[in-house]
Amino acid sequence: MTSFEMSSCAPTRRAALTLLGATAALGGIRSAGAATGGGDEVLTEAKVLRDPEVPVAGNLDGDITIVEWSDYQCPYCRRVEPELRQVVQDDGKVRLVLKDWPILGPVSVTAARMALAAKFQDKYHQAHDAMMGVNSKLTEPRINELLAGAGVDMDRLKRDLASHAGDIDAILKRNNDQATAFGFRGTPSFIVGKFRVPGVLTMAEFEQAIADARKAKAGNKT
Repeated sequence: MTSFEMSSCAPTRRAALTLLGATAALGGIRSAGAATGGGDEVLTEAKVLRDPEVPVAGNLDGDITIVEWSDYQCPYCRRVEPELRQVVQDDGKVRLVLKDWPILGPVSVTAARMALAAKFQDKYHQAHDAMMGVNSKLTEPRINELLAGAGVDMDRLKRDLASHAGDIDAILKRNNDQATAFGFRGTPSFIVGKFRVPGVLTMAEFEQAIADARKAKAGNKT
């Protein structure tokens, strides 16, 4: 089992809400030494919220950042995706960071690597949406079909997969190290502002989490 091949998906909504009520602040930065046995900090705000290699959606200058760790084969991720995107669109001031965390086997790793390779032709979001928008199980041929249908240049994708393999794997390792350090046990998992929110939330619950994050941010300025 590699670091990217873990089992399970999301906790139940009840478990997520319980954890939401006892959120852990990102402000109390933990080092990898405390979390994973390494010496480098993995939970700094810069690395978690503003990794320049990780794709971003929503308002790039938003006042609140949501970070999502997801797997393209996770049915909970697929279910929450349209509701989360609607909340981000309706709010207008949320920056959404998309961290690929392929924990459901080798096909998940393939899907994540191909989505990140599509980033080099500015087609990450098209690839992401195409794979999140299906209900069927992914296979490599199905991924190729979905990405080609989304307008990804597949010949270039193959070249970018090879030439940027080290960069792509480094992103996936950072995403995995952060999720592990936060204690996430499945996908999807979120950071809303500076609060850890594991699990599936409804639109109303996302809106409340965003409002709470804004209150906390305003409180820190007083």
